[in-house]
Amino acid sequence: MNEEDQVIANHRVHVVLVILALANPPWQRDVWLDPAKFEGIDHVFHTLFDNFCDADEPERYLGVSLRTAEELALTRALGIALNAAAAEAPHETDAEYLQAATWPEVVTIAGRLAQVVVSNDLILLSRATPDRGPCPATHG
Repeated sequence: MNEEDQVIANHRVHVVLVILALANPPWQRDVWLDPAKFEGIDHVFHTLFDNFCDADEPERYLGVSLRTAEELALTRALGIALNAAAAEAPHETDAEYLQAATWPEVVTIAGRLAQVVVSNDLILLSRATPDRGPCPATHG
């Protein structure tokens, strides 16, 4: 893995995990609404807006935590949806976000973005892995 790929991997691991969490309502209810758990909406916002991306203006993260123009566009759309949900959460609690009328749009966009980023990563991984032919069949 070259240095550029390592930088992307180091940033992307954080972004992809947050996107997957946003696409998974059962995870949100089970983890974010449990006060004993660390992860919540604050972690999402810090990851997507402050630390590893800027969902308001993601262009400068192309080649850093985002791989393609499609990822960039979906990240921007996710930022818009998250900001709309924030406007419906006056106390900024996780429960308020999950109850926001715009939250289903957040989940839908995150689901599409998750599909794209995972697919892009798998394509890149398949190119980096030598072809070893088909997996041998196992017989019990």
